[in-house]
Amino acid sequence: MSTQTPQRPESPGLRMGRPFGIPVYVSPTWLIVAAFITYTFQPQVASGLPGRGLAVTYLVAFVFAVFLYASVLLHELAHCVVARAFGLPVRRITLYFLGGVSEIEREPETPRREFLVAFAGPLLSLGLAGAGFAVSLVIPEQTIPHVLIWQLWFSNLIVGVFNLLPGLPLDGGRMLRAGVWKLTGRPVTGTVAAAWFGRALAVALIVVPLAASLGNGEEPGWWTLLWSVLLASFIWIGAGQSLQVARVRARLPRVRARALARRAIPVTAEVPLAEGMRRAQQAHAGAMVVVDHDGHPVAIVNETAVAATPEHRRPWVSVGSLARSLEPAMVLAADLEGEALLDAMRGAPSGEYLLVERGGGVFGVLVTADVNRVFSGV
Repeated sequence: MSTQTPQRPESPGLRMGRPFGIPVYVSPTWLIVAAFITYTFQPQVASGLPGRGLAVTYLVAFVFAVFLYASVLLHELAHCVVARAFGLPVRRITLYFLGGVSEIEREPETPRREFLVAFAGPLLSLGLAGAGFAVSLVIPEQTIPHVLIWQLWFSNLIVGVFNLLPGLPLDGGRMLRAGVWKLTGRPVTGTVAAAWFGRALAVALIVVPLAASLGNGEEPGWWTLLWSVLLASFIWIGAGQSLQVARVRARLPRVRARALARRAIPVTAEVPLAEGMRRAQQAHAGAMVVVDHDGHPVAIVNETAVAATPEHRRPWVSVGSLARSLEPAMVLAADLEGEALLDAMRGAPSGEYLLVERGGGVFGVLVTADVNRVFSGV
């Protein structure tokens, strides 16, 4: 199955290559599912290859597991290629035990693009299923190629159809999100609707197989129950994360550099901290900017370092020793807001940023802790 997310761990697994310039990683958890697929499909392989030894049938089952993940990789590449065609940056693809993740770092700007990026993966999977089915018709039965191709086209059919189910984090959920976004004009509304559909889908994945088994007077198979629980957990967690993202995005309009800025006073580096704090208090300022003797900003006094300095030491510590030198990326336009402001901050992580007007004049200081408080409780 497939999803798209902007952030993942920095070490996702073993790097396998760069198709289309996109780094592809395989998580060590893939070995778990490869062993599981090999064990599960070996009896089916044995029935399709009568007379073959146990070693051969297990090897064919393992090759099927490898080919299945190659199909998942193609599914994810379809997402990424379409996303890059729309100018969206793609960080990497990670294959793990439940499928694959395409890390597209920015969401599409329109519902149409959102729909097309999401639909590309299932479309390719269904295309592979159709092509595989056609090939399987001309290959002699009870041969290794026939067994592999039959299993592959059927698996791609399942992957394509499953990912079209309308609930986040599946591709069908992103397509539903695009539709609601188009109707309401609000992407956040689309996310919330598709996430709740995803939670309903997660519940159905457990309830429906159980009800079907009990309705037939049968005990539900533990393999079926295990897979149902795994898939339902994946979808439930993914839907919850989507709701979290929606809540964050709902607060983005409140993230405006001008509104969150603190008034700052200029001080030279040799000024004692106690004196700098006295001047800031007198001016009702919440930050100090270190300037050179020509009045040009060169550093920002770090609030955390100030708080960590004992009061009895403050007359003997200079503000310059507690300041971080200004790097170009730490100087932000005072007009920045929303996603653009957060992107600028992510590009140069810091405790404080200098805000400047279009003409270059200092407007104030933006403190990261103040921005974080906007999202507290989300």
